[in-house]
Amino acid sequence: MVLTGTMAFAQEASSPAPILTLNQERLYASSAFGQRVRAELDADSVALVAENRRIEAALVAEESQLTKDRVNMDPADFRALAEDFDVRVTGIRSAQAEKRDALQRVADQERARFFELAYPELFALVEETGALAILNQSAVILSSRQIDVTDIAIERMNAAFGAAPLPPEPAATPQPRPDPTTDTPQNGGTEDETPAEN
Repeated sequence: MVLTGTMAFAQEASSPAPILTLNQERLYASSAFGQRVRAELDADSVALVAENRRIEAALVAEESQLTKDRVNMDPADFRALAEDFDVRVTGIRSAQAEKRDALQRVADQERARFFELAYPELFALVEETGALAILNQSAVILSSRQIDVTDIAIERMNAAFGAAPLPPEPAATPQPRPDPTTDTPQNGGTEDETPAEN
């Protein structure tokens, strides 16, 4: 269990280390959370590349057909079609670039969310080991492998929140359409009106 790993770390050292080190990149990439994000982004990237290729093939075919039709077209008509084609190509490229940028935003947002979830666990690790701080290994010139808690931290994150996928966005609730065959009482009434007795 996670506590076992922490206890083993404490037993390996003769006294609590005042400073611990952590490979921040490996912590994220090797965690269940990071692996889930990478798998999802890889799948989305592959799908986007395939979509781009299909769109490119369709545009190339359309451009080729337009070039063939040019000989039988009025120059003004051809110029209008060519300008429309260029505008559509520019819009398509912009939309596809936005999809690519959106994937990068998801990657950045998920990484930030991971470390928000990880902070309490890292803080608890500091308290349990009696350390004063955890330093990212990229900021350390030289250190002993005995103070590296990356593997222990990965175990803690997996146990604490695992892959932590985002909940699916709620689907929009369809609004009921009015039934033209049914008379709706005015002023919100629901009861059948009965003629008053004289």
